[in-house]
Amino acid sequence: MTATPATNATGATSATGAAPGPVPTIVLVGHGMVGQRFLEALAERGMTATHRVVVLCEEPRPAYDRVQLTSYFSGRTAEELSLTDSAFLDAHGIELHLGDPAETIDREARRVTARSGLTVGYDVLVLATGSYPFVPPVPGKDAEGCFVYRTIEDLLAIEAYAAGRARTGAVVGGGLLGLEAAGALKGLGLATHIVEFAPRLMPVQVDEGGGAALLRTIEQMGLTVHTGTGTQEIVAGPDGAVTGMRLSDGSELATDMVVFSAGVRPRDQLARDSGLAVGERGGISVDAQCRTVTDPHVFAIGECAQAVDGRVYGLVAPGYEQAETAAAAIAADEGEAPAFTGADLSTKLKLLGVDVASFGDAHGTAEDCLDVVYSDSRAGLYKKLVIGRDGTLLGGILVGDAEAYGTLRAFTGSVPPVSPESLVLPAGAGAPAQLGPAALPDDAVICSCHNVTKGTIRGAVTGHACTSVPEVKKCTRAGTGCGSCVKVLTQLVDAELEASGVEVDKGLCGCFAQTREELYEIVRALRITSYQELLDGYGREEARGGDGCETCKPAVASVLASLAPVIGAGGYVLDGEQASLQDTNDHFLANLQRNGSYSVVPRIPGGEIAPEKLIVIGEIARDFGLYTKITGGQRIDMFGARVEQLPLIWARLVDAGFESGHAYGKSLRTVKSCVGQTWCRFGVQDSVRMAIDLELRYRGLRSPHKLKSAVSGCARECAEAQSKDFGVIATANGWNLYVGGNGGATPRHADLLAQDLSDAELVRLIDRFLMFYIRTADRLERTSVWLERIPGGLDHVRDVVVHDSLGICAELESQMAAHVSHYRDEWAETVNDPDKLARFVSFVNAPDTPDPVVGFVPERDQMKPDLPLLSLGLRPAHDALEGSAQR
Repeated sequence: MTATPATNATGATSATGAAPGPVPTIVLVGHGMVGQRFLEALAERGMTATHRVVVLCEEPRPAYDRVQLTSYFSGRTAEELSLTDSAFLDAHGIELHLGDPAETIDREARRVTARSGLTVGYDVLVLATGSYPFVPPVPGKDAEGCFVYRTIEDLLAIEAYAAGRARTGAVVGGGLLGLEAAGALKGLGLATHIVEFAPRLMPVQVDEGGGAALLRTIEQMGLTVHTGTGTQEIVAGPDGAVTGMRLSDGSELATDMVVFSAGVRPRDQLARDSGLAVGERGGISVDAQCRTVTDPHVFAIGECAQAVDGRVYGLVAPGYEQAETAAAAIAADEGEAPAFTGADLSTKLKLLGVDVASFGDAHGTAEDCLDVVYSDSRAGLYKKLVIGRDGTLLGGILVGDAEAYGTLRAFTGSVPPVSPESLVLPAGAGAPAQLGPAALPDDAVICSCHNVTKGTIRGAVTGHACTSVPEVKKCTRAGTGCGSCVKVLTQLVDAELEASGVEVDKGLCGCFAQTREELYEIVRALRITSYQELLDGYGREEARGGDGCETCKPAVASVLASLAPVIGAGGYVLDGEQASLQDTNDHFLANLQRNGSYSVVPRIPGGEIAPEKLIVIGEIARDFGLYTKITGGQRIDMFGARVEQLPLIWARLVDAGFESGHAYGKSLRTVKSCVGQTWCRFGVQDSVRMAIDLELRYRGLRSPHKLKSAVSGCARECAEAQSKDFGVIATANGWNLYVGGNGGATPRHADLLAQDLSDAELVRLIDRFLMFYIRTADRLERTSVWLERIPGGLDHVRDVVVHDSLGICAELESQMAAHVSHYRDEWAETVNDPDKLARFVSFVNAPDTPDPVVGFVPERDQMKPDLPLLSLGLRPAHDALEGSAQR
């Protein structure tokens, strides 16, 4: 990245007084997402080869993905968020000046002066100054502990303050960024409040029904939401730091930190100061080519610009389109430039883990339109389509499940070939077959970020010989923005390749041309007992003799573990070669947490536990300083254990009769239960006994993905069995078995497989179902996804596991019987084997922890409502030893 003072053909000089150069100069003020896209558009048109390009950037880092800003708290680094690198800048001779924003514009001399005093002359000036966070003018807004949520520097400041002195945080604003900020505070371990003046969350994107569904889901996560009330005052203590808020409804809220996320305003002050016209409510006024209406030499793009339709667009997709328009206008002859007259405001996001999407006329403002609504408050689902009288899809809102967003958005403005009801009913709820991407017209926009149509994607395959999704992404830019279109993009590319007679590679990875299901059959039939044997014998030729990859190693490890009792492979997950195949969790038989510590989760079948065992868990948590939490699966998690502490903790748990809960494995987690007929006056069967029997039967069963189950003692469904991979509901005549449910990010109701079963019939069908799933599912495929993907769906699964249509049920039952008879508790084996214990060290070269120069420092109080994060801190030896003695 260069920072050379600039000159241009107009005669303006740099701060050094250098003579004007002959090369025309384009100056870009601002280097955010839209600014970077403008640079790429210039490069694509060859403008960087004929023009000098100078960028003045206020932030200390190049453009980064602001849409994914919150992922910084999930472990993504600033480098991973970056949208450019020195190679791109150097290849195109772009001069980037970081931390040096433009301060004045002399339009008469066509000269920009930066904060450092650098003066750059221009032939064309492009303003991409973005927006700034709006902070309501309330008393106390400048108190210590008040922040905005806009840049990486903002996040760093929030993180530092939260670690040092905050237990509770409040976010002012319940819109897109407000919910992102709330998720960040929750992730930092703060009790989190959201204060929204409107009567619902995300009032711009969702309607009353969608807001209600979103509210319920967010409150279930432990966040407190205050809607219909505003902030009147920020209260500070004697030291000037935030201690609370006063709200407009008269209530008071105790909080240690306030994050303002109440919307943004265009950053147009630089333009105002230079005499450029701005809109009544802000935003630099531009024409259809994004040229300012005041000065033909100055353009404005992104959130600082007011388009010809009078709107300021705050989404990245319209900003990208404006960047393309401005670059084309600068490069084109007079009259050949495209026009930007408005943009689609459709959005799809995952906020606090909840899918939220809106598209088209989401609020139904069109005359005489109709609504088609599906709502399931228990599952947190809300889907609304706005339909014209002639059947045209006008828009919609999706909360809790936005899987169909790409297809629905592409059909907006046309009449879908199926009924509207089929587009909102979830799978397994009696809906007809869902629409696929193949039904879309060629002019349907698939990637809204870069305005890429289905026809363009098809053309990349047929006209540009692209043979993979990455190649199509590179050719068209589709799928390189927010990523919400990648699933539809993949389906389109595969379909087009197959239609062109090209064989689509459906192999597990670059090492194996076979699918997981095919590898399972190879291992089972040939009794292959090692990954290396499978790779050398059946891997792709170029992969044989190698080490494999991070995709296939854990997948094959799972297959070997599932079939271990049948093929005679080692039963212990960390025996021999198996140890090198496992991911981080299985490697230490514990779940790795975000701070590098681990969780300990003993199995508590059916949630039933004796007082003596409760005392043991409490004593262990106390002695090791662990944070404890009752989970939704009726057991107790203990967080914050270091690697070398795990055997010490588990030795005490095993001695007390506990065994591994397999919270770390792709295996059965829990079988949740209500109290059933033993205690409940509505119960008709002993649900606790059945839950315990099932959990003990299937414990340790390795599968393509984690498995969850539940048993409800009556139709009131208190154990929520229909949201599980396999769920059981008691009837007066026995048990009903449901399969393929999922209560995660994309909820799905389970389907009824069989009803009024005896105990023996129930267990037999579950045995068959699980083994058939393990046999045929893809890598990391939940039962819900598998049931929708497998040819024939539920009907086929029922034919196989109930009616034995393939004649394999005896074999499936035999495999499950082998698993049950060969089950061994992994932690019991570990704590009794010195060789196995040798792996549990934090430092290979310093196994006797604590090392004299390393101290483990609690970041926050162990009783805070989140993990008691432990951080590694280096300090002088005497300090570390003193700290250890104190602890």
